[in-house]
Amino acid sequence: MIEVRELVKDFGGFRAVDGVSFAVPAGQIFGFLGPNGAGKTTTVKMLTTVLRPTSGTVLIDGHDAAREPLAARRCLGIVFQDPSVDNELTAAENLEVHGVLYGVPAAERRRACEELLRFVELWERRDEIVKQFSGGMIRRLELARALMHKPRILFLDEPTVGLDPQTRSHIWAFVERSARERATTVFFTTHYMDEAERVAQELAVIDHGRIVARGSPEAIKRQTKAATLEEAFIALTGHSIRDEDASPADQMRQMSKLWRGRR
Repeated sequence: MIEVRELVKDFGGFRAVDGVSFAVPAGQIFGFLGPNGAGKTTTVKMLTTVLRPTSGTVLIDGHDAAREPLAARRCLGIVFQDPSVDNELTAAENLEVHGVLYGVPAAERRRACEELLRFVELWERRDEIVKQFSGGMIRRLELARALMHKPRILFLDEPTVGLDPQTRSHIWAFVERSARERATTVFFTTHYMDEAERVAQELAVIDHGRIVARGSPEAIKRQTKAATLEEAFIALTGHSIRDEDASPADQMRQMSKLWRGRR
C-alpha cells in the first residue's frame, strides 16, 4: 500500500533524508518513530505529497506521489498534529464540507456522516458547535473526517499529543477498529513509546535521515536487548536531547543555501 524506495531529500548542502526504503502492506498499522530532527517529518511530508523528493520514489497505492500527487492524495486520510477542524461549524457540518471537497455524492455523505459519527461516538453531539468540544472529542471528530472519503490509507501525525491517558486509549481503540473493520492501512508517528509498542504491528525507526531499525516492537526489543520499546529507542538513537524543528531563522538559512546552489 505504501512503498518507499531510496528516498532522498536535500535542503541545500543538508541531507535531511538519506536513502530511506520501506514498505507497508495493506491493512497494517505501521509506526514511524524518530527523535526531533531525525528526518521523520520530512519523510512524512514527502509521503503525503507536501514535499517533492530530491530523488527516490514514493508509491501510494501504486500512484507515484511526485508524478501523480492528486491521485495519491485521494487515497489518503490525514489527521494532523495540530487541530484542523473548523471550530465555528458543527460536527456534522465539518464532515459535510470534507465530503463535498472530495466529491462524495450527497446521499453517500449523509450515510457516511451518521456511520462515522456513530463510529467515534459523537452522533448525539452532531449538531453542536465544535468549539464547545474537548480535545479528545475534536481528535475523534478529526478521525471521522479523515475517513469520510473512504481513504485506503490513514496518516496520523502524533494524534494523541497532549491528551490524557484515558482519551489516548480511546483514540487508539478507534484506530484499531478502523484498521480491522474498514481494512484501513494506518501510518502513524508518535513520541509515546508505550502506545507504539502496544498498537503497531510493524515499526521503522529513523535517525540522522536513515532507517536504523525495522520490525515488530518485539523484534526491535530483541535486536537491542531492551526490556521496553522506550529503552530500545534510546539505545538506537542515543541519550542526547534533540532540538525541536528548525527555527524560522534556520529555515531561512537553509533556503538561502538552496537558492545560492541553483545559481
